[in-house]
Amino acid sequence: MLLAYLFLLVNYKENQNSKMQRPRFELPEALVMEILSKLPVKSFTRFNCVCKYWCPSFQTPHFISNNYHNNLENNNLNLLLSRCDGNTFQPYFSQLSTEKDQNYIVKQNIHLPFFKNDIPSLYGACHGLMCLLDPSKDKAAIWNPSTREFKILPPSSIQRPPYFSPFEETYLTLDDVEFYHAAFGFDSKTDDYKVIRFVSLTFVNSEEEHPHPHSMYQVELYSLRSNSWKEIPSPEYAPTYTALGNIYVNGICYWKIETGAYLDFRGLILSFDMGNEKFLILPIPEFVGSFPEYYVDLLVCNGSLGAIVYPSERIDTSFDLWVTSEGVWTKQFNIKSISGVVRPLGFGKNGDLFVRDTNNEVLLFDASTQELKELEINTYLDHIWAVITLHAYFESLVHINGVQEVEKHVIRQPTRDASNEY
Repeated sequence: MLLAYLFLLVNYKENQNSKMQRPRFELPEALVMEILSKLPVKSFTRFNCVCKYWCPSFQTPHFISNNYHNNLENNNLNLLLSRCDGNTFQPYFSQLSTEKDQNYIVKQNIHLPFFKNDIPSLYGACHGLMCLLDPSKDKAAIWNPSTREFKILPPSSIQRPPYFSPFEETYLTLDDVEFYHAAFGFDSKTDDYKVIRFVSLTFVNSEEEHPHPHSMYQVELYSLRSNSWKEIPSPEYAPTYTALGNIYVNGICYWKIETGAYLDFRGLILSFDMGNEKFLILPIPEFVGSFPEYYVDLLVCNGSLGAIVYPSERIDTSFDLWVTSEGVWTKQFNIKSISGVVRPLGFGKNGDLFVRDTNNEVLLFDASTQELKELEINTYLDHIWAVITLHAYFESLVHINGVQEVEKHVIRQPTRDASNEY
């Protein structure tokens, strides 16, 4: 592959009197494009500088799709670890090396001045894209960490409805707005990327000294194609907290919901189809795990909806991984009695499971050897343990009509071990 790369670089000739001239190829152009589609995304920035003739080809849907699917087939996984600095209390991401001999070392830290003093939630990935959303403010962005394109989403123009309290027989005042349980995905019918979020509205009686809060929620949907938000009908149930990020599989987003009292918990799955923009309620089979004895965290496993089930007692924690295909749940494996582990974070390459222990350190569990490995990430120095989450994505050239990263939005700081890569 490297020889082909060098061959292409030396076998072109750019006319000094013209801005663009067709290079002289020793290979058919279709084969050249096929070879180029197998290169890492960062290589195309160099090609854009060297040979302007190729630039339009890199932006075609066919080339972008080929490049992305090559990354999928070769399992070129990228990992971001969401963290919070223990000194500045600012959120940031650590990009981890996925090279086999580097043991997931931190390659670079990525800071987000755009969300300064706030802790954004990250949703994705979908085709290499991620969505960043501030739960406390109407502030969101779509980000391609591979091409370093950053798009700030417009604020919502949706009206907040008044709330009439039948008990107090008066309209209440809107006191607080929060944005939770978002998801990010792709609508293949309209070739559009969409963001869905639940908006929690809190109302109070402003005439009372100690008013009792009343809550309701709306659901908003953003379209990248129209660059706007719209309100859609709310489902019967709202999602509950999830620690494993955005769950998106083949055009459908998933959340876990819980209903019932403490001794009568029921676990359900709320799904949303990005194409028809409809919600659906699905059951979690009882054999997967029951509440409140077990936690059930939804996740994506090898392109399918999965669930990690583990005891709520968290003493010598064991894990079961279940995966569903066409509505049928199948247990993939069981990890027995891992002492000191608090909860799972997600999967890396080759089925490696990242977990967080009682010291808030990130460890790696090798399912093939049943061994825990220490990683030199030092998350025990972080300030907020709940922020520690893992996000996996594959590189892509997908465009989002944004701008290139600037320091007021994103700052990258390569580590000493990886300073020559960036």
